[in-house]
Amino acid sequence: MAAVDVSYRIEGQGPALYLVHGIGARKTTWDKLIAGLRDQFTCVSYDLRGHGESPVPPTPYRLDDLVDDLEALRQKLGHEKIHLAGHSLGGMIGPAYARAYPDHTLSVGLLSTAAGRSDDDRAKLKAVGAAMEQNGIAETLGTFVTRWFTDTFIQAHPDLVEARLQQVKDTPAEVFLSVFWIYATTEMAPWLHEIKCPCLVLTGELDGGCNPRLNQFINGELPDSRLVILEGLKHALMIEASDQVLPQLREFLLEQS
Repeated sequence: MAAVDVSYRIEGQGPALYLVHGIGARKTTWDKLIAGLRDQFTCVSYDLRGHGESPVPPTPYRLDDLVDDLEALRQKLGHEKIHLAGHSLGGMIGPAYARAYPDHTLSVGLLSTAAGRSDDDRAKLKAVGAAMEQNGIAETLGTFVTRWFTDTFIQAHPDLVEARLQQVKDTPAEVFLSVFWIYATTEMAPWLHEIKCPCLVLTGELDGGCNPRLNQFINGELPDSRLVILEGLKHALMIEASDQVLPQLREFLLEQS
């Protein structure tokens, strides 16, 4: 499948930093982080194929397709070497890109992602995917809310929770399912050791699907990495706790620059 000409935004100055969102999200995921990074970095955020303002090619999509889209964007914008940071599925696209294009990758931030899943982990994901296929995505949204956000945040910021759910509802169902299955079936364990650039591995202490155990595994497999576990947080770190993610990512990136 040919690469897609994705919708993107550029803000700031300095080394290029490409920001890759997760399933059913948008480039706006990164707004608060960009506000704290654009003084030092040229921040490129974009909508994955099928999401937001990007074209919607026929599904199914593969991880390699999402990597191809990222490389097409890099070529279009003319950045020779780039930093990458991805959340969730984006945290798989980033290292997959670094593996395919090591000469163009300066560093990778793997935020709230997963590798080294157990049989039980995989079975749970398969059950979620099967439920969405059988009952519809809307019927499954309640389980996502409690996986993504802490109870305190859900109560304090119902508007932000609803805005995230609306992104999912606005994503074509076949697209959401296709990228969900990429996330659910991708296993980075066999090739993480090939990623030679510096990496930041960061997740929330209470993130069920991308938990500290899996991130400790990722950190152990990567040749050059740093592990950060943010206490008391779940999966939607950029929405609930961008103020805690920003200093970690900024310090890491400035060290690589």
